[in-house]
Amino acid sequence: MRQPSSPSPTATYRLQLQPDFPFAAAERAVPHLAALGVSHLHLSPVLEAVPGSTHGYDVVDHTAVRAELGGETGLRALAATARSHGLGLVVDLVPNHMAVPEPLSLNGPLWQVLRDGPASPYARWFDIDWGAGHGGRLLLPLLGGRIGEEMRHFRVEGEVLRYHGHAFPLRPGTEKLPPARLLDAQWYRLAWWRLARSELNYRRFFTISELIGVRVEDPEVFEATHGTVLRLIREGVIDGLRIDHPDGLVDPGGYLARLHERTGGRWTVVEKILSDGERLPDSWACAGTTGYDALRHIDGLFVCPQGAARLFSHYRDFVTPLADEGGDWEETVRRAAYEVVTHDLAAEVERLVRTAARISARAPEPGDHAIWALRHALRELLVRLPVYRPYAADPARAGRDAEMLDAAAAQARTAFRVPEEARAVDLLRDLALGRLTDGPDDDGTDCADFTARFAQTASALHAKSVEDTAFYRYPVLLSACEVGGDPGEPALPPEAFHAYCARLQRDRPLAGTVLSTHDTKRSADVRARIAVLSECPDRWRDVLGALAEEAVCGPTAGGADGIGPADPMVSWLAWQTAFGLGAADGGDTAERVVPAVLKAAREAGLRTSWTERNAGYEESVEEFVRTGPCGPLAAPLAALDGELAPFVRANVLGAALLQLTMPGVPDLYQGTEAGYAALVDPDNRRPARFRPELLTALDDGSPPRDLSGEKLRLTAAALRLRRDRPGWFGATASYEPVYGEGPAAEHCVAFCRGGRVLTVVTRLSLRLVETGGWWDTRLRLPPEGPWHERLTGRELPGGAVVRLSELLAESPVALLVRE
Repeated sequence: MRQPSSPSPTATYRLQLQPDFPFAAAERAVPHLAALGVSHLHLSPVLEAVPGSTHGYDVVDHTAVRAELGGETGLRALAATARSHGLGLVVDLVPNHMAVPEPLSLNGPLWQVLRDGPASPYARWFDIDWGAGHGGRLLLPLLGGRIGEEMRHFRVEGEVLRYHGHAFPLRPGTEKLPPARLLDAQWYRLAWWRLARSELNYRRFFTISELIGVRVEDPEVFEATHGTVLRLIREGVIDGLRIDHPDGLVDPGGYLARLHERTGGRWTVVEKILSDGERLPDSWACAGTTGYDALRHIDGLFVCPQGAARLFSHYRDFVTPLADEGGDWEETVRRAAYEVVTHDLAAEVERLVRTAARISARAPEPGDHAIWALRHALRELLVRLPVYRPYAADPARAGRDAEMLDAAAAQARTAFRVPEEARAVDLLRDLALGRLTDGPDDDGTDCADFTARFAQTASALHAKSVEDTAFYRYPVLLSACEVGGDPGEPALPPEAFHAYCARLQRDRPLAGTVLSTHDTKRSADVRARIAVLSECPDRWRDVLGALAEEAVCGPTAGGADGIGPADPMVSWLAWQTAFGLGAADGGDTAERVVPAVLKAAREAGLRTSWTERNAGYEESVEEFVRTGPCGPLAAPLAALDGELAPFVRANVLGAALLQLTMPGVPDLYQGTEAGYAALVDPDNRRPARFRPELLTALDDGSPPRDLSGEKLRLTAAALRLRRDRPGWFGATASYEPVYGEGPAAEHCVAFCRGGRVLTVVTRLSLRLVETGGWWDTRLRLPPEGPWHERLTGRELPGGAVVRLSELLAESPVALLVRE
């Protein structure tokens, strides 16, 4: 691992740029963010994207800064203003894909490939399998119906073929051909959009055909797609990078090594999702992950394991789910994986099958396998991988990946009735591990291609089956259904948190940490509210029980005989979602909860989906949400909210302080310095709103008026401490757990940073109260002193033994500093 050669951030602040929040708006926020205490602004992608994009990940031109945001002039102005306030810029970079936009001419390189085919100098940019049928053409599944039905909508205008709002380049010399011949003569095949699932012959981002994979492993493509950002780094405009979806790349380690060299070692974090027990490869030249692993370890502290188990029992009684439809986490994941690998990723699987078949045909040992056996073996192997993907190009990972794939292969073999036919699994395992190579007499690079595509497909499968499907079919405790989380085992003890922090400080002390992002399904404050339910599962049962039949979304239109059954699963999810969001600003609760619940139902894919809408069902769900969780029946939620407010407060402040003082570089999502309740996108991507007057009032001595004010005061205190004393938190700092002593010690999480900062947090505060409070539980402060509590002004001598009931009398958290 190589550390950054330039100063790393002490804390970053993520701004979600969009036409309604351009560079100029970010520039106006700089004074407030500098006063808050962050060191760098963290900008969403800044290169030219599809017009109107609210996220910027649909890049169309790597050579230009996005005009809708203010162009390069606006970015430079923002950087200059940030510099004048002592702030740097970190930018989100998207190396894996580009947009397939409407119109296609927005993507100049892709436009030329469509016009000139494989001979285009830009053909090497894109991951296209020209030999996958379609007459050597690129499939473009953009038509609203089958091509025969759509022929009347085509028209030729000069050198362009138009179809509704789409425009396609014509192959030179084909402009005057008859319609049918003209279509056949192009380097692309226009097709019904439904063919993408099984017939697509270019790599895409997950299952999104509107995003085409880019081959940044090619040095020429790397330089062309990174030139503008690298220039801005050299010129001092950009100071660091966040790398989006590195698991989509052929060789993430090789890419990061090249990037590290070309940036001069600037601070870089990668959006890598680690499964429990998985480690970021040591060879990756970056500071670490963006921090979803930190989110998992923080959130797990605030889940009661016994209460979560009891909540599951109540969920099972309320929903009565089948084991593989939300009744058992592992079974639910497995079924979702089978569905995705056979349906959503059928085109990706078939590409691997074709490649494996060619290898098998020319390799009598270990080849000579039937196509069906290779397909069956591939599916069975993919669905059994416990992590996103293997890394065959990384020698340091060889042993661990081999062990993982051997275990998956052993399970995959059991899916074959005939043991001899199961040997197809062994061939695919060896190919996935890069053990088989292409010989000098082989035509092509099939072995290397399979190894790369297997890893890329595995990562897409894991993301789609777990995060985008199973999470929505297992809504027991929604706070646990988060990126990097484990809904099957949502709770973590303090020992696991301390072990994680010690490892992070030792191995990746400058990695990112997050609690809320543009991709989290619920913001940290929403999850903090929901997590309290794990401490009072019977109260949640009673709330829903008191509503009786009105708690359930009733029979819906669109099923057999025109009527579908009631849906208790979506009902459970809707009630928890509304409770988590709480009273929304402006009274727009229903306008925010309805889209989130409908998105959950479509992602789950059990009663409706994005491609197979069940209009009657969705109308019934919307009516249920408006009249139930967000309507006149929601009074019990408001009552429960009032009862649990003190314990929500402990979770909100505790999670915030842990992230702000633990090892790593905290990244704050826009607005989360104070109270911030947001649901899944697009709800969490609304333009940022800032109220600097609230921070000014606190600085002038006004006490916080509510929990949001408390959180803002805490956040500013911790951020300013990190900014003013970076050595206490950085790469050379220390991390030492501090343990309480007494009957309630398990409810205290405390640690010391650099011998100078002591963090003390209350966990499972409701259970703490129910068992009588802190009793005589004490905490011994580190030696020397004195220690100043930043939130209350209290002073304590070094080495003192303090009662937690006294230390935490005013607040469930404490931030003590020894100057």
